[in-house]
Amino acid sequence: MKELHTCELCGASLPTGQLYHFDGQELCAQCLDNHTLFCSYCGERIWESDNAGTTDTPLCQDCFDDHYVRCCRCGALVRETGAYYEESDEFDERPYCLDCFHTLSRDKPIHDYYYKPEPIFQGEGPRFFGVELELDQGGEDPDSARALLDIANAGYPLMYIKHDGSLDDGLELVTHPLSLDWQLHAMPWEDVCRKALSLGYRSHRASTCGLHIHVSRAAFGPTQQEQDQAIARVLYFFEKHWEELLKFSRRTQRQLERWAARYGYKEHPMDILDFAKKGYHGGRYTCVNLQNLDTVEFRMFRGTLKTNTILATLELIDHICDAAVHLSDDELKGMAWTTFVSGCQQPELVQYLKERRLYVNEPVESEEEA
Repeated sequence: MKELHTCELCGASLPTGQLYHFDGQELCAQCLDNHTLFCSYCGERIWESDNAGTTDTPLCQDCFDDHYVRCCRCGALVRETGAYYEESDEFDERPYCLDCFHTLSRDKPIHDYYYKPEPIFQGEGPRFFGVELELDQGGEDPDSARALLDIANAGYPLMYIKHDGSLDDGLELVTHPLSLDWQLHAMPWEDVCRKALSLGYRSHRASTCGLHIHVSRAAFGPTQQEQDQAIARVLYFFEKHWEELLKFSRRTQRQLERWAARYGYKEHPMDILDFAKKGYHGGRYTCVNLQNLDTVEFRMFRGTLKTNTILATLELIDHICDAAVHLSDDELKGMAWTTFVSGCQQPELVQYLKERRLYVNEPVESEEEA
């Protein structure tokens, strides 16, 4: 009888001759194919999670560092010899692809995709919320951007605007880290949404747009261990209540598979977190993106210019975080959706849950999303 050995990724038992040695691990053919690829420049096999290039042009880190850059505006992969630079960029620190270089315009209120200003925190922490709201169909127009910024930042510096290459003809609104109270009552969402609609922008009606919410990692506990335990419960909540959250998100299953994939249900919360940390699934395009150093990003929700929906989504995330922080694993596992929503009291969230028929079977008439 042939001696069997175990694939170190999937656990399959196979004869030694059917396993492949890679990076100190024994892998079956399927795992080798699913989780590794070849650098398109030097031909070296690498882990898929270590791909420094793109899906079409996979690269090991050394080849990327030696021969490629990313456009500082759209993030596109560019051969170092084919990058463009502004004359004022004395040390060639801000490379552009050809398309972005041609459309580059000075004095624009729309920042590059990779723009990350020093965060301006408003409100009481440690739980801060940063909103990224994508708008499309209204153009990447500096005058429109200025009009939106004038409204959002009339009292305090609350928002900035970025280019987003995933949109057809739009832009991305990004708030600084605000407490829930500031997001609900200080950020002028109603006026911003009304102005955006008047300028021709759409979000829900544009299939390209998402509503992403960042929550500070510090909100999940003072230590790394406490943060991991709470974040694991967040992941478990999303997996257990996936169908309800899918309905809440207004996304289609296909959209989520592309932009906000699930990790897959496992019996214990930490098992889901351990799987997520291995980096073999979706990268940042997951329902709960854990790749940011200081925040956890909730990517599941479709964009909208309906103010109540934005506020309700923030309130939902706040309630999920509360449950993850304050409940034990067993308590969270035993909590039904009806029990969870019965504790939701904010009028915006209750209204939206009823609109989506997710609140104890109490439907209500609703306005159309925009």
